[in-house]
Amino acid sequence: MSEGGSSLFSGFRVLGLYSNHVPHVLRYHRKHREFYVVTAVGKCFHTFNVNRLGIVSVSNSLSDDITCVAADRMLVFAAAGSQINAFARNKEVVMRYHGHRQEVRLLLPLGDQLISADSGGDVIVWDVQGGDVYLQLHFDLATFDLSAMMHPSTYLNKVLLGSSQGALQLWNIKTSKLLFTFPGWSAGVTALQQSPAVDVVGVGTVTGRIIIHNIRLDETLMSFTQDWGPISFLAFRTDGPPVVASGSPQGHIAFWNLERRQLIAQQRHAHSTAIAAATFVHGEPLLITNGADNAIKVWIFDQEEGGARLLRSRQGHSAPPTTIRHHGNDGKNILSAGQDGTLQSFSTVHERFNKNLGHGSINKKKEQKKKKGLSYEELRLPAITGFSSAAARQSDWDGIVACHRGRLAATTWNYQRCTMGAHHLQPPSCHRDTVSTAVDITSCGNFAVIGSSCGRVDVYNLQSGLHRGCYGVDQKAHSGVVRGVATDTLNQLTFTAGSDWLLKFWRFKSKKQEVELKLPTAPASMMLHRDSGMLALALDDFTLLVVDTETRRVVRKFAGHHGNINDMAFSPDGRWLVTVAMDCTIRTWDLPSGSLVDCFLVAMAPVGVSLSPTGDFLATAHVDSLGVYLWTNKSLCGPVGLRPIPADYQPATETLPGFTVDESEQDMTSEEADDVYQSAEQLGAELVTLSLLPESRWKSLLYLDNIKRRNKPAIPPVAPAAAPFFLTTVAGLTPHFTLPVATEPEAQSKVLRWGLLSQRSEFSSALEASVLSQSFECPLRLLKDCGPSALSVELTCLTSEGGGASSLLLAFIQMIDSMLASGRDFDLAHAYLALFLKVSQSDLIFTTFCFLFQLYIDFFFFQLHLRLLSQDPVAMEALLCLSSKLEVGWADLRASFDQSLCLLSYAKSALL
Repeated sequence: MSEGGSSLFSGFRVLGLYSNHVPHVLRYHRKHREFYVVTAVGKCFHTFNVNRLGIVSVSNSLSDDITCVAADRMLVFAAAGSQINAFARNKEVVMRYHGHRQEVRLLLPLGDQLISADSGGDVIVWDVQGGDVYLQLHFDLATFDLSAMMHPSTYLNKVLLGSSQGALQLWNIKTSKLLFTFPGWSAGVTALQQSPAVDVVGVGTVTGRIIIHNIRLDETLMSFTQDWGPISFLAFRTDGPPVVASGSPQGHIAFWNLERRQLIAQQRHAHSTAIAAATFVHGEPLLITNGADNAIKVWIFDQEEGGARLLRSRQGHSAPPTTIRHHGNDGKNILSAGQDGTLQSFSTVHERFNKNLGHGSINKKKEQKKKKGLSYEELRLPAITGFSSAAARQSDWDGIVACHRGRLAATTWNYQRCTMGAHHLQPPSCHRDTVSTAVDITSCGNFAVIGSSCGRVDVYNLQSGLHRGCYGVDQKAHSGVVRGVATDTLNQLTFTAGSDWLLKFWRFKSKKQEVELKLPTAPASMMLHRDSGMLALALDDFTLLVVDTETRRVVRKFAGHHGNINDMAFSPDGRWLVTVAMDCTIRTWDLPSGSLVDCFLVAMAPVGVSLSPTGDFLATAHVDSLGVYLWTNKSLCGPVGLRPIPADYQPATETLPGFTVDESEQDMTSEEADDVYQSAEQLGAELVTLSLLPESRWKSLLYLDNIKRRNKPAIPPVAPAAAPFFLTTVAGLTPHFTLPVATEPEAQSKVLRWGLLSQRSEFSSALEASVLSQSFECPLRLLKDCGPSALSVELTCLTSEGGGASSLLLAFIQMIDSMLASGRDFDLAHAYLALFLKVSQSDLIFTTFCFLFQLYIDFFFFQLHLRLLSQDPVAMEALLCLSSKLEVGWADLRASFDQSLCLLSYAKSALL
């Protein structure tokens, strides 16, 4: 029978994935005034801010792995196979471009066009908005195999193409014409980069040569040669110093001074693999690099002689992790050992808490003082095959012990200092071919128990690193390879399992054997749950045994896996045992019932598993994957029905978790409008909505006379002192005085014509036009832009004395009526109406909602506008209707206020 996915675990997120071999893209957001870097990770791309290297956006997954990325001001372009996708807001696909038959490997945005090149020699120029093909070119791979592409600055509609044969071509994409062909330098072009100077570009070749060339004059200005092989990238510094950076497949970076024409600095082993791309931040001494080693690094140039140092980085494993374990009792940190030889700690809270404990070295002093000719890799230790950690005494001495592939000596590590420890734990006498196979640290953090391939089980003191004895007769605990070691909580017993099919119980202090159990087959690994005393063993026949260390008996036996069991983990309460195997299944066994309660498939075989001490997350590591995947425990969020799974159960495949964005970071780096929630103008017809204008714009309308009287100067303005009398002269050979011009203003009349006074304002015209359409948004918007004094002038001009008409007074009443009917701008409607009627009552109370006043017709006839309105029966009828609406509206609001105050007083009394 086939069912759904896991009923116990749900995919949450992945840790430790940052970059791959695809070159990154640097973008600048004008609104945020911040730089962002876009990197490809498998089938999606991630966006990080340069200031903190925090993840701010993760795109939707594509059907295939991304081969190249590019970006302009609005969109991010990602090619997967032969298809190009345009992403808006760094997340959703808004356009797809179909037309290539081979894998797309180069992308170049150029204005409203996008230029793409595939491995078959086809170059297509797309219209970004419509997705149409603007131009299509085809190159013969035997004569011009396109390998690099760039747009020369200030060259309109021009693109420079480089080939693996060495030649360069300058094309006009608008006219589809080849403008010029550069013969090249007898070496394939690997990189093209525009320099800060116009007409000058940098060319990198497969022979390691860097050419600074003027494409307008077809003249080589200078050239450099890199000894590390082909040029993987070129980057020009733009903050002042004339420096160009070049990269190599070995992960080195060289910095060349263009004025002195010499090498000024080099950064060796900036990445452990080839550097995919490097970009200088415009106007800043920062260099951003990414590579296939799953790392993004930001370098700052503040060293002497132009050197750079690492400012910040985000990096994970460059090779798949093999062993993962939770460190500490809070479950927030996961230790991971990878095939790249590094030991890293990933935080489940935030990436800034990640730690890189580094790569183990054979001799730290020799590594720090390397002699000339000594290989960099000769000092590195091989990959870690197993480790154990304890947080009890990690502040006093090293709390992590690791075994390495093919080595006898085990290394110690310090979690707090993020460095390798000083001790190499090695037995005093042993064969050269012996290697360490199993390790465990006691719960107190003072001792480490290490098993080896010759059958020895030794005890070491972690503080001093001294050997404290071994188990068994003739210094051998087993006759075969030791597959697992463990100690109990109180350091009373030590458990060892070997390839001789034996499980042995030893006294920790006296090192004497107490009991041994014969196993049905050789064990592959062993895991102890110290709180419950349950010991789980994975056997070579793909079965599981659970041994009770108190009774020294096998209490459970599980079968169901169809491949080697790679790792096991107990739940914090000891109820569940989670196992992962090469059959790509993750199974959960219930120990009290002795049955399988959960099982699901994953796309890649899991090699490591760990359950957090708090039980909230399950962490897994998989074959050919650089990340650590987190699964949430559904049983902590709600009731989960777990029933025994039948033998014919066919598990369903669960999708591996993806990446999530931290809420503290910005979640938008697009120049488009952000998806900010826009509140509705009116939430409900029965509600009233206030305007967003400051209170000073409507509260002071009725006090304009008082404000003018208060601001009136106490002393009349005094005329300035008379200026000295000068007789002006006219320039010329013979000086003579100018004629007086006082007669000119006297000739002008000081009486203005009536036509000038009768001109309508913009508000009056908009109000008159709104009567026909019954839409008063335009005049209301004009009133909102006016200050209190200007608004008073506008309302005064509505009368015939001010150049208006009685129709404008009626239109204004209709505008107020529409505002009250809609429920919007409730405070402005009352303020405008009060100013319009010139209400001057002493008991007028201004609240945060509106002006509370009584509109009685008996008082209206004493006001300015009402003397004119009383002669218009239509206007009077409109005022009477408006008065009744005001009384009804305020009665409803008063009822709502009373109900709210009653409920609030009851809640306060109930709480007291």
